[in-house]
Amino acid sequence: MKEKNSNLFWLWIITGTSTIILFLCASLRHFLFQSNALDLGWFDQAIFLISQGNPPIVSFVDNHILGDHAAFILYPLALFYVIYPNVHWLFAIQAVALGFSAVPVYRLAQKSGLQKNLALTMSEVYLLYPLVFNLNIFDFHSEVIALPILFWAILEAKNNNFWRFLLAIIIILSCKAVLSLTVAAMGLWLFFFERKRLCGSVALSLGIFWLLITTQVIIPQFSGNTVAALGRYSFLGDSIGEIIKNIFLNPGIFLSKIFTLANLEYLILLVCPVIWGLSLNHLAPMVAAIPQLGLNLLTDYQPQKDLVHQYSLPILPFLLLSNIYTLAAKKEIIKRHKIIIIWSLITFLVLAKYNYFGSKYLEQLDTLLAMKQGIKLVPPQVKVLTSPQIAPHLTHRPVVKLGIKGAESIDINNFDYILLNVHHPSWPKSKKTVIDLVKKLKENTKFISIYEQDNVFLFKQN
Repeated sequence: MKEKNSNLFWLWIITGTSTIILFLCASLRHFLFQSNALDLGWFDQAIFLISQGNPPIVSFVDNHILGDHAAFILYPLALFYVIYPNVHWLFAIQAVALGFSAVPVYRLAQKSGLQKNLALTMSEVYLLYPLVFNLNIFDFHSEVIALPILFWAILEAKNNNFWRFLLAIIIILSCKAVLSLTVAAMGLWLFFFERKRLCGSVALSLGIFWLLITTQVIIPQFSGNTVAALGRYSFLGDSIGEIIKNIFLNPGIFLSKIFTLANLEYLILLVCPVIWGLSLNHLAPMVAAIPQLGLNLLTDYQPQKDLVHQYSLPILPFLLLSNIYTLAAKKEIIKRHKIIIIWSLITFLVLAKYNYFGSKYLEQLDTLLAMKQGIKLVPPQVKVLTSPQIAPHLTHRPVVKLGIKGAESIDINNFDYILLNVHHPSWPKSKKTVIDLVKKLKENTKFISIYEQDNVFLFKQN
């Protein structure tokens, strides 16, 4: 009994501490103007507009938020903004989702037959997996909310709690349309490998149904176009149906994209933190990860092949579950708990991006105070044109546009205030565009300069 209480005590200590650290790191990154219009400003503006009873049209692209990824979860999140509209809610929600996922990991490990101290070790392995920290400091993404729910869904299926499992599946599907592939594949795994026929068939059916509804109805209805990410797989076809057909009928195209050095590097990154606990005989849970893993391997889009962006998140629960099964069968390569933690710590130190706080994230310190002062001078509700790193600080309004490369033809007369950072234009190859915009504003008699400091310029329409 004493050992049980001790393990639970340490579980909550590491979970709570990790959550606080994750929240503080994300907040500090935002304070240093390292958060971005895409994706933090994107979600912040949409949720703010929902909280105000306005259509959530993301002004960067003038698209309804449901036309992006059909993330209905954003609507209940807006209740936090009703209480008090502040972007730090998103940092807190993300930190809680990532930090407290350690609890269902612990429960799953226990359910699989691991002793309590080894179950606690698996929670620590999860928290030290580099993707968890890296994703937390990469703005905000709605699918992060699905991570603890995925663990919860697996646990409820194992416990034969159908209605709780169904609720978990509905929440997961509301986080992002592409998660329907993971849910469907999880259904196959539950049905055939876990012998959970009811939960498996429901997950498979709901996953396929939601994939069809979101990609063929909801997203086209709100965006006026097909799913945006399909362009990354145009070599396989112009629609989901064509892509699926060509995967089976033209395997040569498929295989030529799979077997590349970039994919080998990605797979090494993915499994390296947990390589000690992977066994070919206990990889059945990875069936549920096949769709997302396949998407990441097939594309040439580099962010889908690292441990920084959100694209590997749906793979993580099933990768860890494979480790848990290996431990339960006593087939792991490393037998001692301390060595497992040391290995996890080493991979964290090598692959986590905590070092950004001492290098990359300090690059704009010379203009930080000037940007903060410029933001204070911008009234609420006015139409703003600004730099991408400033945008997430100004997205609590209907119209915010970005002064970046590609915006050369933008009509500056459509804006009330224009706040630009010439020294740090943020996005690549945008410096000339920003310099030209400032020059144009200085020559335009309709605008007056009301603030200029450290190459940060604020103009107001006269």
